[in-house]
Amino acid sequence: MDAGASGETRVGPRQWAILGVGTLAASSASAFVAGVAFLLPYLHSVAGLSLPAAGALVAMPSVGTALTLVAWGWLVDRAGERLVLVSGSVLTTAALAGALITPSLTLLGVCFLLAGAASASAASASGRLVVGWFPAGRRGMAMGVRQMSQPLGAAVAAMSMPALAASQGLRAALAVPVVMAAVSAVAALVVVTDPPRPDRHDPGSTTLATSPYRASRYLHRIHGVSVLLVLPQALMQSFMLAWLVLGHGWSPVSAGAVVTVAQLLGAVGRIVVGVISDRVGSRLTPLRAVAVSASVGLAALAAAEVFGAPGAVAVALAVIATVLSVADNGLAFTAVAEHAGPHWSGRALGVQNTAQFLAISAITPVFAAGIDRWGYGPVFAGAALVAALAVPVVPRADRVR
Repeated sequence: MDAGASGETRVGPRQWAILGVGTLAASSASAFVAGVAFLLPYLHSVAGLSLPAAGALVAMPSVGTALTLVAWGWLVDRAGERLVLVSGSVLTTAALAGALITPSLTLLGVCFLLAGAASASAASASGRLVVGWFPAGRRGMAMGVRQMSQPLGAAVAAMSMPALAASQGLRAALAVPVVMAAVSAVAALVVVTDPPRPDRHDPGSTTLATSPYRASRYLHRIHGVSVLLVLPQALMQSFMLAWLVLGHGWSPVSAGAVVTVAQLLGAVGRIVVGVISDRVGSRLTPLRAVAVSASVGLAALAAAEVFGAPGAVAVALAVIATVLSVADNGLAFTAVAEHAGPHWSGRALGVQNTAQFLAISAITPVFAAGIDRWGYGPVFAGAALVAALAVPVVPRADRVR
C-alpha cells in the first residue's frame, strides 16, 4: 500500500533518512546547474565570452536535464527509485569529471549537457520517494524539505564556486558538484529503499494505472503554472549574482554571500508553504498566493532598479523576490504527484520538470540578451508580469485520484 494512502501521520527514522538522501541527491544536481550559472561573471570577464554566449553555455545543463527527465521518470515507475538515484549520480560524477579535464569550451558545453542529462535522475526519483514514504498529512512538509534542495544546492554553489573560480580557476569551481554527486551516489546505494506501491495488475488499481492526462486538464494547468513561475525563478537564480557584480560593482565573494542568504531563506520558505498546505488541506490555495506575492515582489524590485533606489533597499528587495520566486515548487510537485498516483507520478514529475527546464533553457539566453540591451529594470518588470499571468491558471480546487 502506498504510504500516502492511509490516514496515518507518523513518520519514522527510516523515512527521514530516505528523505535526507533524496534531498542530498537533488541538492547535488541543483549545485551543478545553479553553480554553472553563478560562473557567468567569470566566463564573461575572465574567459572573454559575451554575455549572450556565456548565457548559452550555462543553459546547457538545463537542456540536458530537459531531454531526459521523462525517461528517468518512466524508469522510476518501472524499476524503482533506488536504481535511478544511484545510476544517475554515478553518471553525473563521470560527466563532471570529464568537464574537469576538457581542453575547450565546446567540449565543456558537451560535458555540461551530459551531466545535466544524468543529474535529471534526482528530480523524478527523489520526488517520488516523498510521495511513496510520507503520508498525505505530512507530505507537503516533506516535499517542502525535498524542494529546499534547489535553493540549498544553489546556496552551496554561490558560497563556493564563484570564489573558487576567481582564485583557483574553473576546474576548482567544478570540483564542488563533482564531490557532491559522488557522495550522493554512495548515500543512495546505502540508505534508499523503494517505497511500497500497489500491484498495477490488481483490479483495484485499474484507475491508478491509467494515464492521469486523459480524464481532465488538471495536470496540464499545474504544469502551465509551474512553467510561468519558473521563469522569474530562473532570472533571479541565474542573474542575481551577475546583477550585483557587473551591475552594482560588488565583489564575487560578497555577491555570493548575498545570493547564499537568499537561497537559504528560499529553502526555508519552501518548507513553510509546505507546512501551510498540510494545515489548510490544499496545495493550490497557497500556490495561488505565492504567485501573487512573487509578482508583487518582482514589480517592487523593478521599480527600485528603474528609479535608482538605495543599494540596501534594492538588495533587500532582490532577496525577497528570490525567496518568493522559489516558494511554489514544492506545492506544485506535491499536487502533481498526488493526482498522478503511484504508477504515474514518476512520469508526471518528469513532465513537470521537463516543462520547467525547457523554459529555463529557452529563457536564460533571452534574459541575457534583454539585460544586455535594456538593463535589469525592464527585465525584472517582465518577470513580474509573467508571474501575474500564472494566477488565473491555477486550478480552482485540489484533485487527488
